[in-house]
Amino acid sequence: MSENTYLVTGMSCGHCAQSVTEELTELPGVENVSVDVETGHVTVRSAETLDETAVRAAVEEAGYTYEGLASLV
Repeated sequence: MSENTYLVTGMSCGHCAQSVTEELTELPGVENVSVDVETGHVTVRSAETLDETAVRAAVEEAGYTYEGLASLV
């Protein structure tokens, strides 16, 4: 089990959160996605550690900007 929190910018509403959640949920192994629009924090729980490139691609596909792991930015 792995859990990471990422910083995503550009989100402003529930629809934004839903779009990011839908894209990230499609990644193999993702079990849960939690989005806090106010802070831009997106917490992803998955069976295994996710490839950061795949996370970035999913966030960008949803139309938002991936800034990196929240603990590093």
